[in-house]
Amino acid sequence: MTAIEERPRRGRGRRCALLQRTLAATTTALVALTLAQLPTAANAWYLPGSAPRSYRKGDPVPFTVNALEAKAFTSQVKSVLMYDYYDPRFQFCAPDGGPKPESEGLGSVLFGDRIYNSPVRAAMLQDQTCNELCRVRLTPDHANFINDRIREEYAVNWMVDGLPVAESRKEVKTHEEFLSTGFALGRLLDEHFNPYDPPALNNHFDIYIDYHQRAPNEYRVVGAKIYPLTIDSLRGVGANQQPNCKAAGSVQLSNASTTDVAYTYNIYWKQSDTPWATRWDAYLKVFDPRIHWFSLVNSVVIVAFLCIMVGMILMRSVSRDINRYNAIDLTEDVQEDFGWKLVHGEVFRPPRHPMLLSVLVGSGSQLVAMAAVTLVFALLGFLSPSNRGSLGTVMIVTWTLFGSIAGYVSSKTYASLGGDNWKKTIFLTATLFPVAVFAIVNLLNYFLIFSGSSGAVPFGTFFALIALWFLISVPLTLLGSVVGIRRGGFQHPVKVNSIPRQIPHQQTWYLRPLPSALMAGMLTFASGFLEIFFILNSMFGTKVYYAFGFLALAFIITGITTATVTILFTYFHLCAEDYRWHWRSFITGGAGGFWLFAYGLFFWTSRLELPGTANKVLFLGYLTILSSLFFALFGAVGFLATYASLRRIYSAIRVD
Repeated sequence: MTAIEERPRRGRGRRCALLQRTLAATTTALVALTLAQLPTAANAWYLPGSAPRSYRKGDPVPFTVNALEAKAFTSQVKSVLMYDYYDPRFQFCAPDGGPKPESEGLGSVLFGDRIYNSPVRAAMLQDQTCNELCRVRLTPDHANFINDRIREEYAVNWMVDGLPVAESRKEVKTHEEFLSTGFALGRLLDEHFNPYDPPALNNHFDIYIDYHQRAPNEYRVVGAKIYPLTIDSLRGVGANQQPNCKAAGSVQLSNASTTDVAYTYNIYWKQSDTPWATRWDAYLKVFDPRIHWFSLVNSVVIVAFLCIMVGMILMRSVSRDINRYNAIDLTEDVQEDFGWKLVHGEVFRPPRHPMLLSVLVGSGSQLVAMAAVTLVFALLGFLSPSNRGSLGTVMIVTWTLFGSIAGYVSSKTYASLGGDNWKKTIFLTATLFPVAVFAIVNLLNYFLIFSGSSGAVPFGTFFALIALWFLISVPLTLLGSVVGIRRGGFQHPVKVNSIPRQIPHQQTWYLRPLPSALMAGMLTFASGFLEIFFILNSMFGTKVYYAFGFLALAFIITGITTATVTILFTYFHLCAEDYRWHWRSFITGGAGGFWLFAYGLFFWTSRLELPGTANKVLFLGYLTILSSLFFALFGAVGFLATYASLRRIYSAIRVD
């Protein structure tokens, strides 16, 4: 090694040592702070949602309320905005002393939960009939707002002992009964299917609570169904008289005058053999699992076909070529090269913008690790909907902790591509992807605030996310980058020519960047299409998605499909003497994100009705975030799989 080459390495070593000392001091301080909190945390720690609560006869059973959201009760979702239950425009009954917010986790807040105490009073095993919550006088402004929300089919969310109060519904095609969380704010049709004009408001609620007797005088809540009704209970009733819960007629809010409304409820207790541990099973029913299995079998067939093709290429074509090339006498003056070996001196030539590619590969690897660990937690049962917001919390925490993976992969990839501006690489790895996502979320948050939606993320939550990012993710990214820099890049099995080889201008149409990426992306998206369909239906429908087993299998199959199809198209490109595989492998692997975005637009036109600018912008924003995450995650899978296969292939040939 020359002196000129030695100086930068020594300077780099000093800088790395300085960074390591700084990181060591920061890590020591964080560990000390964590250990100081361990005694308090250990006494209070438990898995949220896993601790059952027992009641005695007559004990109060708490009711809570959550934000209102639009659901597809009839055909299409008509809004993506959420509204606070105690929004003054609804004029719902408030508890004595005013509503008080319940403590919520980070993921619960981000997913739009806004939980408050409720004025509903229930006592274990004590039936109640025609209990009056309150009486309200609704003005024409209130009537206009509420009627619009009824037409948009908004659902009211109540909970008892942490369990959603649900309506019993039937699947349209299979006629299977399922529990739909939340209940309709009002009605558009009467019992004879004639339309209400204006809509009718549900103001009376028959609540049936299932309980399980665990021991003498020890009971647990294991189910809650509700039957909302519209009853004109104040007709012919004086101001100081009890509402008539058996009155005929419906409550329709007038847009021209004030309307007096009484909110009432009945509570009935029913004994159940369902134990507390399985009380969520009725909510988490998987509809027609044969559809999931059929889709997975189709995906397995696609993966098997691709694996066979790649295996034939590697075992027959490539192995035959390698044996033929290696059998050539190197003492001869002329060696005939053709096909993929013809570009052996160019295949590991650094691409354009290697830093940006390395950063994207590192961020995608971080998402791969986050998704894998989250699915493991889900399969172990830790992410049950009973643990509200646990899915979002685990995703955020794992993404934060895996900043070291992003730093390590990006720095090692950048070093392999011949980069030396590692300071900028570390900075972009720690900031580029998070800032992009944060900017989109912040923009959408302004639309939520201006629309008066409860889904707007509070400032405190934004501050917590920024704190997690700066205090944990950024230091871990820096630590992973330092380790990657010290380890150095991958050793390439062949040298790069000093003069770039000319690429043939005439290329087969399906090997051009856009067509090849779209074809490969279609296979990637098709392998996980059905689970994406069910997830979107859960987000904008009435069912709870909990098929994490199917989702894990679909994720694995999609990852294998991405790897094999990217390797296959890269081989075709190299055989066509086009060695620009770096960016193409990443784009080809992540091209399923384009199909996801296109399918999201189709889902909008076929299943959603989104009036107003705010609804449209919010849906497009959410869809953009999902598609970008999909693109980065599987783009990293495609690039890393292709890189590993090329190093394997070219290490088996003899080159002068």
